[in-house]
Parts: sequence; structure tokens; C-alpha cells
Amino acid sequence: MPDFAALDLPHALAGLLVGFLVGLTGVGGGSLMTPLLVLVFGVSPATAVGTDLLYAAITKTIGSAVHGVKETVDWKIVRRLATGSLPAAGATLIALNTFLKVGQNTNAVILDVLGAMLILTAIGILFQRRLLAYGATHHPPVLAEYALVPTIVLGAALGVLVTLSSIGAGAIGMTVLLMLYRRLPVLRLIGSDIAHAVPLALVAGMGHWFIGGVDATLLLNLLLGSIPGVIAGSLLASRAPDTFLRPALAAVLVLSGYKLLTH
Repeated sequence: MPDFAALDLPHALAGLLVGFLVGLTGVGGGSLMTPLLVLVFGVSPATAVGTDLLYAAITKTIGSAVHGVKETVDWKIVRRLATGSLPAAGATLIALNTFLKVGQNTNAVILDVLGAMLILTAIGILFQRRLLAYGATHHPPVLAEYALVPTIVLGAALGVLVTLSSIGAGAIGMTVLLMLYRRLPVLRLIGSDIAHAVPLALVAGMGHWFIGGVDATLLLNLLLGSIPGVIAGSLLASRAPDTFLRPALAAVLVLSGYKLLTH
């Protein structure tokens, strides 16, 4: 249970900052929150990932509900992704707990995967539009029935990566979905991606809690700041200069990834 007497301003402000940037840029919170916890606050990688996963599950439940009410979720895509991601997340948690145990070995693996995923996410942020433009001009749209296996494989990859690093379902997952389902409206794919992130983050986060990788008080502090932050960021998103935000955000992610890889 959270220790309410231990609520502190720095972690709440971190939640506020990350929530604001998520609302402003649309980049997944894990890409920002997990490295912030590790590099700035000195939280162990396993605890940072586990805490961030439950943080994501709670915050994205709200976003998923909004998309559900607006009917911008394709539940067929969500089921396909979950078919691959949930078993992969469970297998990854078992491997972490069985072969590495929670400790230095686990933290070393998580740091390496986290650093690599930050750099890949930065590349996805910078070149997503070019990749989509290339796909639109060089490859015909994939029919929905033929996208079944690739979507399940994508889900499995995300299950492993998200469980290890809390990162992957945002820039990387969305880029692949946009290329697989070019016939569908972008808003419907965004809603599907958010809806799928909820059970994945919940399963992975609860698994980390079970093996001792979640700080409940830290989680509460982050949520107290992030909820008003994401609202404020979302309200200002239409006024933000995208040509400046994307390169700046990518630079921060690359620097964070480099620091984690050279730990």
C-alpha cells in the first residue's frame, strides 16, 4: 500500500512535466518517465519500469475510455495485438524472475533494452512521416485479413519490449500499425493502440509488482502530477511548433539512451 506520509513534491513535479510533454507531443510516457526516474532520481531500472507500467495502465485507461465512447477503437486490431503481446509479456516476466532474478542481472538487461528502445523511439519520432510516405508510394495497402499474422507478431514484439523497458507501443508500434492498416483512419489506429496498451501495461506492471519491481508511493506521486499535466499539454498541443518539438524530443531521448547504454 502507498505510504501517504511519504508524498513528495519532486516526484509529483516529474509526473507533471512528463504528463505535460505527453499531452503536448503524443509521445508515450514510458519514453520520458522511465529514463527520468533512472537518470535523475536514481530509481533502480526494474522498479522504474514496473512503476511506470502501472502508471501507464492507469493513465491510458482514461484515454482508452474516451476513444471507446467516441467509437475510435478497432477491437479486432486490439485482439490481434493482445494475442501476441500478453503471452509474450508473461513469458518475459517468467524469464526475468526465473533466470535473472530481481537484482543486478535484471537491472543490467533492462538498462540495455531501455537505452536501445529510447534511441529507436527517437528515430521513429524523427522519421515516422518519411517511413509512412515511403510505404504509401512503394507498397500497396495490406488487406485487413492478410494483416492478421503481422499484427500478432508485432504484438509479441511489443509484449517483450514493453515488459523489459516500458517503451515501444508508442512511436514504434504506431508506425507499424499505420503501415499495416493504411485503409483505416489514423484516429482509429491511435485509439486501438491506446486500448491495447492498457491490458499489456497492466499485465506487465502487475507481474513486476509480484516480483518486487513496483514502488506504490512513487506511483501515487507520479499520478498526482501527471493527470493535470497531460490535460494542460493536450490543451496547448495545437499551438506547439511541431518542427521544433520533434527534433528536441528526439535529441533528449538519444542522449538518455546513450547514457543508459554506457552505464
